Amino acid sequence: MKKVALSACLMGHSCRYDASDNLNETLLKKLSLYKIIPFCPEDDAFGSPRPTMDLIENGQTIEAISNKTNENLSLPITLYAQNFFNQHPDIKLFIGKDRSPSCGVCSAKIYNQNRDLIATNGTGLMAQEALKRGITSWDSELY
Repeated sequence: MKKVALSACLMGHSCRYDASDNLNETLLKKLSLYKIIPFCPEDDAFGSPRPTMDLIENGQTIEAISNKTNENLSLPITLYAQNFFNQHPDIKLFIGKDRSPSCGVCSAKIYNQNRDLIATNGTGLMAQEALKRGITSWDSELY
C-alpha cells in the first residue's frame, strides 16, 4: 500500500493556528487506497492555538516569521520536516494544506520585509523538504 503524507488538519485534527480543522472528506475518500501518515509541523513545534506566521523573503532565503513576535520560526518547522521524512522514507505522495506557510506546495503567500505581498505561488517550508526529496507533492485543493 502506498503511503501519503497528509496535513493533519485535512483529516479533522484540530491543529490549525486557531485550533480548528480543515476536514476534507472528499479528499479522504480519494485517498482510501493509501496509508495516510498525518503531519503538522506547526502544531508539533508551537501547539494549537498559536499566533499566525507568514513567509518573508529575506535576501536569498524565505523564512517563517511570527506575526505576533516577529521571531523567526523556520528552524523548528524545518527540523520537523527533516525528521518526519527520515522516519517515513517510503512516502510516495505529499499533500499539504493550500496556502499554508508550512505545507502549501504552490500556493503559499510570500511577503517582503515590509509585509507587502510579493507572490501567491510560494512553497511552505515542509513542502520544500518534500520536493527536495523528490516526493510528488500537491496542494490539497488541487488533488
